[in-house]
Amino acid sequence: MRKLIIVFLVAFAAPTTARADIGLGIFVGEPFGVDLKLGMGARSGLDILLGASSYRRGRTDYGHVTYLVTPFIGHGDSVLVPLRLGIGGAVYALVDGDAFFSIRAPFEVGLRFRRTPLEIYAEIALQILFINDPDLDLQGGVGLRFFF
Repeated sequence: MRKLIIVFLVAFAAPTTARADIGLGIFVGEPFGVDLKLGMGARSGLDILLGASSYRRGRTDYGHVTYLVTPFIGHGDSVLVPLRLGIGGAVYALVDGDAFFSIRAPFEVGLRFRRTPLEIYAEIALQILFINDPDLDLQGGVGLRFFF
């Protein structure tokens, strides 16, 4: 019984190696805005973006929250290359008095530099818009994040 208790304590009291990063940056494309990435573990995170639906004319306020998982990370000498998949939701035009919602599924590729707390990434997202009639759309762009 004593050995079982010791094994239990060692297994569950050992420190974990999960890393919770916080990244702040900008995303340029469609949508356009300030990006916040909250690391929730070694291979998962929450991406929050607040800004505009586009940087072109006819833009409206925009925000999304996306849960990202990282199934693969490529390792180079000076860079990590994470491939991320996600699922989330977005809201449009809250300030204008209208509220439009969408579901989004992004694919993201990043270049995370080992020596600096910097990541450059590109994202393309399939989006289902719920405005009047459901519509399928694509979003995409590039971003830059600084990690704390």
